[in-house]
Amino acid sequence: MKNNQNTAPAGQADIFELKESSVQSYARAFPVMCSQAKGAVIWDKDGRKYLDFLAGAGSLNYGHNNPVLKQALLDYIAGDGITHSLDLHTCAKEKFLHSFNDAILEPLGLDYKVQFTGPTGTNAVEAAIKIARKVTGRTTVISFTNGFHGVSMGSLALTGNSHFRGAAGLPLQGAVAMPYDNYMGPETDTLDYMEAMLGDPASGLDHPAAVIVETVQGEGGINTASFGWLRRLEAICKRNKILLIVDDIQAGCGRTGSFFSFTEAGIVPDIVTLSKSISGYGLPMALVLLKPEHDQWKPAEHNGTFRGNNHAFVTAAAALDHYWRTDEFADSIADKAKVLDARLQKIMTLYPHEVLELRGRGMMRGICCKHAKKAAAITAHAFRNGAIFERAGSHDEVIKFLMPLTIETSELNEGLDILENAFRAVLNPAPCRKVRRPAKTAKTALVAARDNVSGKSAQLENI
Repeated sequence: MKNNQNTAPAGQADIFELKESSVQSYARAFPVMCSQAKGAVIWDKDGRKYLDFLAGAGSLNYGHNNPVLKQALLDYIAGDGITHSLDLHTCAKEKFLHSFNDAILEPLGLDYKVQFTGPTGTNAVEAAIKIARKVTGRTTVISFTNGFHGVSMGSLALTGNSHFRGAAGLPLQGAVAMPYDNYMGPETDTLDYMEAMLGDPASGLDHPAAVIVETVQGEGGINTASFGWLRRLEAICKRNKILLIVDDIQAGCGRTGSFFSFTEAGIVPDIVTLSKSISGYGLPMALVLLKPEHDQWKPAEHNGTFRGNNHAFVTAAAALDHYWRTDEFADSIADKAKVLDARLQKIMTLYPHEVLELRGRGMMRGICCKHAKKAAAITAHAFRNGAIFERAGSHDEVIKFLMPLTIETSELNEGLDILENAFRAVLNPAPCRKVRRPAKTAKTALVAARDNVSGKSAQLENI
């Protein structure tokens, strides 16, 4: 495939190669010059179409340039609505808070204060663990194996992957990792270990301020906690006066089916972090939801210059009003999740020795492959044929599905057709056809040798 990254005139260096930091990653996996996007489709500068099953790593649950959200934003900008407001009160923020309360919190019976943090998920996680420590007067935070919570120092201490941790440059402190659900196999309830550690004053575990958990681990490989495990985790936290933080940055905003990924488990976290698709349009925005008794901040004790992104408030409110006032959108997610599950089950059936398991729930799914190199080859093949799939997991062995929740069923099937063809090409390549030749006799060998010499002589005469 032609590398569309290089748009420089002949004789000039690629500006990305020349000027952009080597820290870039997605551009390496998907070497394409993106130009336009709509819904679940991205087009490159040459007009080639790619079905987007990455969707901003889960930031575009409502698709690229969603027309409802785009119109709300255009109207707001055209009316000279304020863009940047720190934490000043604005009409856009007021509208978002009303929409969020009326469409999400009240129907679910949730009473949370809303804290606006800096613009990304790691900012929300930093604020969450900071307030947990302030409220409890304790410092230790329990995280889980394969968890990912961000790459700033506090959230990085909670992140399991050594690739990210290794870039810290300093010892990471204040966190203790416990085994996630099913980490030690289906026969072991990993919370037995955690509860034993908490109950033993000689275990070496300082009494924690908080536990932070993803109900479905995104970067960790679409590992999924059972509802029973989550309910027991909540009970352990309550019994030990430990705050429960659910990191819903990737799994929330409808990705698993309900707006919050923890709703179906029947738990109510003390603190929730949201980012990625909360803005609805891919605009920077992050939130911390706090039970009122935990909202013990002093004014300006935690802040961030870009916590007042009013454009994000506008599109977030439009998304909530349009998609979450009724059950229709959640029902459509459930319908597409069934289609997705059926197609993934088919791939599992075709390649039972290569696909170890299917993971996730709703439209946050993953295929765990036996060999990471083959998973890489499969996603590379799919990309060459017009579909973008990311990989996750300890060894990047899990092919991950984060397509927009608004994707058309026909587009969903088209992308899965591309993926299935990629599985077939990588795992079951067409064998080379052998041409049956007659057995050579002494006579046929002499004839072949004579013809070969004659052919070479004729070639020399033509030079």
